[in-house]
Formats: sequence, C-alpha cells, structure tokens
Amino acid sequence: MSQLSVIARLGRRPVAFAMLGLAALGLSACAGKDRPKSDLAASQVTTIGVNSYLWRASLDALSFMPLLQADSSGGVVITDWYANPGNPGERMKVTVSILDRDLRADALRVAASRQITQGGGWVDAPVQAATVQKLEEIILTRARDLRRSAIRD
Repeated sequence: MSQLSVIARLGRRPVAFAMLGLAALGLSACAGKDRPKSDLAASQVTTIGVNSYLWRASLDALSFMPLLQADSSGGVVITDWYANPGNPGERMKVTVSILDRDLRADALRVAASRQITQGGGWVDAPVQAATVQKLEEIILTRARDLRRSAIRD
C-alpha cells in the first residue's frame, strides 16, 4: 500500500499529530547554542532512504511512462508497459534501482524490457544496450543539475 493511500485512509487527525510531533522535535533542536549547518546540496541525502537527486531525476526521466511502483525508501521505480503512439507495435517497461545514498554513477541501475507484436500477441525482444545507457545518462545528468541548482539557491 502506498504512503499516500495510507495517509488518505487514516484521515487528517493522525497526520496533524505527526506534523505537530515533527514540529516539536524541530523546535527542541533550536534550544541549543550550537546549531549544525546543513548542506542542502550534499551528495548524500538520506531523508527518503536514497539519494534524493537520483530519486527526483528518475521520476522526471520516466514521467511520460505510467508508474506501477515508486518506493522512495527502497529506491525502486517500476513503470508499466509504455507504447509510443508513433510505434504502437513496440512497448517498453523500465525498472530503476537506486543502490546508494551518494550521488554516484554506480548508485544507479536501470533495466529495461521490450516487447513487439507478433502474430496478434506480445513477444519479448532484445533491448539495445545503448538504450539503457542513454537512460542512465539522462538520469545522472538531471540529478547533477538538481544538485547544482540546490547549491546556487
């Protein structure tokens, strides 16, 4: 069950209590004289379990495809089958896994499946390695751009 559906199911009261609790914790942290400085553009962002720049970049890059699953704590994005309207005889499905909390190229794994129509049904077809590499490159570039814009702000 997704986090949004859990929140909607619980109603507003538990969410309000949770928000008050978080606010109280935040205010209690201000009581000390030494306040830690936060680096918004750090390469290691842990509030959602994985690197937030890679997470947001993955969602941005796959925004044109229907999502089946998006688990920010586990760092997995799975799309449903997507057929380009210009080529309805072919469809793709993509899985993105974010493996680390650091913004690094090896913290990202992309897998794709491809099917083509044959004899009235869908059959598996090979995916060109360049397709997966290009998608990884798009996600990493977008993640770096997001980090750079956070540094400027």
